[in-house]
Amino acid sequence: MHFPAIDPVFFRLGPLQFRWYGLMYVIGFLFSYFIIRNEARRRNLALDNEAVADLIFCLALGVVAGGRLGYVLFYDLGNYLANPLRIFAIWQGGMSFHGGLIGVAVAALWYARRFQLSYLQLADLAALAAPVGLGLGRIGNFINGELFGRPTSLPWGMIFPDGGPLPRHPSQLYEAFLEGIVLFFLVRWISRRYQAPGTAMAAFLCGYGLFRFVVELFRQPDSQLGLYFNFFSMGQLLSLPVYLAGGVLLIMLNRRKKETAQEKETVKG
Repeated sequence: MHFPAIDPVFFRLGPLQFRWYGLMYVIGFLFSYFIIRNEARRRNLALDNEAVADLIFCLALGVVAGGRLGYVLFYDLGNYLANPLRIFAIWQGGMSFHGGLIGVAVAALWYARRFQLSYLQLADLAALAAPVGLGLGRIGNFINGELFGRPTSLPWGMIFPDGGPLPRHPSQLYEAFLEGIVLFFLVRWISRRYQAPGTAMAAFLCGYGLFRFVVELFRQPDSQLGLYFNFFSMGQLLSLPVYLAGGVLLIMLNRRKKETAQEKETVKG
């Protein structure tokens, strides 16, 4: 199966080019606005429409700045140290989810302290919206024909323009499905079932860490890095602590829930 001939530029206006990948970011932030606004209303949080818009803008800055710096530090530090000005050439590509996650965490912490809001509640809102942006971003990667998978003999293997003559896993679509659709409904379901602040964030961290680790088994390793110990990709090494952080948070939340229940029983007694 040959990769469909999709022009990564969907609109041209003179020298200006508007790309599908950038459009996915825009659509992702728009969807995030409505998801966070509706969820904030459902949870009776002190966030009006203007405050939600400010929060989205703050998180967007965290995504872009953290994603770019994360890629520089985790994936190609030597090259960027030799050419420091390339760090600012975002249009040339190079974003890291794990760096973006750190950027969002810092941005949410700043926003929570600035407006005296609960950090865990803000993190939950971000976790409920994040899978939408992740799924759309992976579709953008697919349209660009980048971040493709390892060679495969499966019938849905694709021959990508930059992937050589062998059919490869369309791993971008695997990630769009798992990290986008499945993770969205998983986090949403868990957040409805368990209301404690921080639960949605913990579920997101566990789900993303697990799904990304699995999909990396089918994704072509970064050429400048290869595999560590002949098995682990950089994506897997970065996803493992994300999964563990989510698990630790879930344990802490469950322990707090039990302690609260015991305190209530003591008061009744």
